[in-house]
Amino acid sequence: MRKLAVLMALASTAIASPVLARDNAWYVGVEGGAMIVEDLDYDVTTAAGVGTDSGISIDHDYGYDVDAVIGYDFGGFRLETEVGYKSAVVDELTSTVTVPAFNAAGGTFNVASGNRDAGGRTSALSFMVNGLLDFGADDGIQGFIGGGVGVARVKADSYRLSTRGAFLDDSDTVFAFQGLAGVRAPLTDTIDATLKYRFFNADDVKLVDIGNRQLETRFRSHSILGGVTFNFGEPAPPPAPEAPPIPEAPLAPPAPPEPAVVCSPGPFIVFFEWDKSDITPEASSILDNAVTQYTNCGNAQVMLAGHADKSGAASYNVGLSQRRADAVRGYLSSRSIPEASISTEAFGESRPRVDTADNVREVQNRRVEVMYGPGAGQ
Repeated sequence: MRKLAVLMALASTAIASPVLARDNAWYVGVEGGAMIVEDLDYDVTTAAGVGTDSGISIDHDYGYDVDAVIGYDFGGFRLETEVGYKSAVVDELTSTVTVPAFNAAGGTFNVASGNRDAGGRTSALSFMVNGLLDFGADDGIQGFIGGGVGVARVKADSYRLSTRGAFLDDSDTVFAFQGLAGVRAPLTDTIDATLKYRFFNADDVKLVDIGNRQLETRFRSHSILGGVTFNFGEPAPPPAPEAPPIPEAPLAPPAPPEPAVVCSPGPFIVFFEWDKSDITPEASSILDNAVTQYTNCGNAQVMLAGHADKSGAASYNVGLSQRRADAVRGYLSSRSIPEASISTEAFGESRPRVDTADNVREVQNRRVEVMYGPGAGQ
């Protein structure tokens, strides 16, 4: 119990320190950490049918627990499969019955007892199906709780005293269940860091020692695991900005003087979806307004400046921004603006409207700016 209290204190400290949930997406992960095994009390039954409850008790050093998972996030609930391995070294053996190979009638055997120290290892290889409930915002630290069921192969590996031969080297495959709780936090758009507590239990483990005695126990452990999860879903793109409304013309007073024609040189800015150069309905509305304003500018030159965000390679983004400028040029020429008066330039990601880090999607940077008159677009 003292080991469990120490381990839980360390877990509380780690959780207090600062995954991005991926709804409707697959994920894989790996985890590992420290484990303590509760004392294994073996009920011993001889070949003649004589039984002794808790005839042999095993205490362990701190062990380790590792696993790999693959699962699907349904949004608020996750279902996953898990393969795990747990192992701890025997620290002390206490016996009230004869220990075969050593021929001892009982006692406590450990390093402190001289040449009668205990040895060996206890392990559990498990295959589980887990269900988890998530709590908290998808884009921040998120808690989860759940459990799982499956099977475990529990092995007593070369239990021995001192340098004598092993008196128990056997395994059994039994039903197992576990309880899980933890937190996860996003490291990137697709990678999460996890911190998890695991309670694991496998009952009715039945083994046979070299004296043909049956030993029955249960394997129960507590683990604190740190891990990394890789999500295969794409984060939802930000909504496209609404096109600015076209201001309504003010009501003219009675018999107004004819207003002077004013050339509005722009810029008129249209935005694009990620990795696309298609003219959206919102962009069409803005370009139609630009065509209307062009008629007030006579035979002015038209400059189209294409841009991209920083979510791809710089060389690719230059070509993408050129395709966007070409799409706008085709739209304007189809509305009676002479194609010979239209020039284009592709700036790629070099002139962001909103400065971001590399590989960040930003709709304000996926744009084409339309300008009229000398020096337009410079």
